[in-house]
Amino acid sequence: MPATKPPTTDRSWRIGTAPGALPLLGHVPALWRRPLEFLASLPAHGDLVEVRLGPSRAYLAAHPELVRHVLLNPRIFDKGGVFDKARQLLGNSLSVSRGDEHRFQRRLIQPAFHTTKIAAYTTAVAEDTRTVTDAWQDGQTRDISDAMHALLMRVAARTLFSTGLDENTVEEARRCLQVVSHGIYKRTVAPLGIMERLPTPGNRAYDHANARLRQIVADMIAARRGSDADHGDLLSTLLRAEHPETGAKLDDGQVLDQVVTFLVAGSETTASTLAFVFHLMGTLPEVEKRVHAEVDTALAGRTPVYDDLPALPYTRNVITEALRLYPPSWMAMRVTAQEAELGGRLIPAGTMILYSAYALHHNPALFPDPETFDAGRWEDARAAQVPRGALLPFGAGSHKCIGDVLALTETALIVATVAARWRLRPVPGSRLRPEPKATLEAGPLPMVLERR
Repeated sequence: MPATKPPTTDRSWRIGTAPGALPLLGHVPALWRRPLEFLASLPAHGDLVEVRLGPSRAYLAAHPELVRHVLLNPRIFDKGGVFDKARQLLGNSLSVSRGDEHRFQRRLIQPAFHTTKIAAYTTAVAEDTRTVTDAWQDGQTRDISDAMHALLMRVAARTLFSTGLDENTVEEARRCLQVVSHGIYKRTVAPLGIMERLPTPGNRAYDHANARLRQIVADMIAARRGSDADHGDLLSTLLRAEHPETGAKLDDGQVLDQVVTFLVAGSETTASTLAFVFHLMGTLPEVEKRVHAEVDTALAGRTPVYDDLPALPYTRNVITEALRLYPPSWMAMRVTAQEAELGGRLIPAGTMILYSAYALHHNPALFPDPETFDAGRWEDARAAQVPRGALLPFGAGSHKCIGDVLALTETALIVATVAARWRLRPVPGSRLRPEPKATLEAGPLPMVLERR
């Protein structure tokens, strides 16, 4: 089969090699010790940059046009590597499936994320947030990262199951997710996969947490199968989904994989984004002031609902800029299914192609002064100047995150609900230390709660 060519062939691509490779290990130590800094440094070395992962040669697509080419051609740049590791948790769900299986699942599941469904799923988001934050006390110090993870697990459980998970089970599921999230990244960058097979305490804890999380979900599916009622939640939608042409449905194993995936994506990623947003607002008084003014004007003291979101454009821009600075999916990869041309280089079949939203978002050639928070980047005139494909918090192409609109909707509703009644101030001396795991996490963020 002939090699493929990127969409733009009338330019010279810069091909480079990442410096600092160690014998045998290559760049794995850099990915372990300082992954964000390492990835952000690579675009300076080329549009396509060779890196070493142990004995294997890989390439980072560092230009948005090359990244788009990779993501829009899944038959050539197939899922593998990190996705094979993620199957330990996510099974063969939409996020990790390939080819015909992915197309089948996407066709069945896409209607579950129609705008009308999202509006219904999120009716209780602000109420849940209000219930949780009403228990806060003025002057109290809380780890806002931990608080958002607890809230989002509650929200995700409500979105998925509507009823049926008690508070203790929700908390147990959250603890399981924390353990699994910590372990996935280590397995991803381990060059030979040896450490994950050893009976270490960490591996045993990982296996137990993974099994218990899946059992919690399996029990919910079994209970729901015994009822014909439509609960109006995501689980009911998945159980009733039919292929529009064949009438095929998802079996219990497939539903289990999807629900676990949505629990991970719907709680871990959104919770971290919220923690980043509140930290940024707490350290940038003018940003916080504008968000509060917008929320006060739009809501006039009401708890927000889905239909209020168009009246919160600046709040949405703040969230978008937080996603640029701290994208949840900070690194991923594909594997060439056949010999392919990328950036002017012929790449053998079976080669890992890395791409990093973090590297794109922090590239000064794409975003001037990239380390500075600037919500104004996303106002209409300036947003139109951002190169196509430069902002990539949810991926692109047929494998783009199917829940992106749901996640953004939940995030905006929660930010508005909290901002309407609270100011959050970082504890003096505390620092933001993003933690690259299966997703990019905010790490501990102690903040003082001030009632407005």
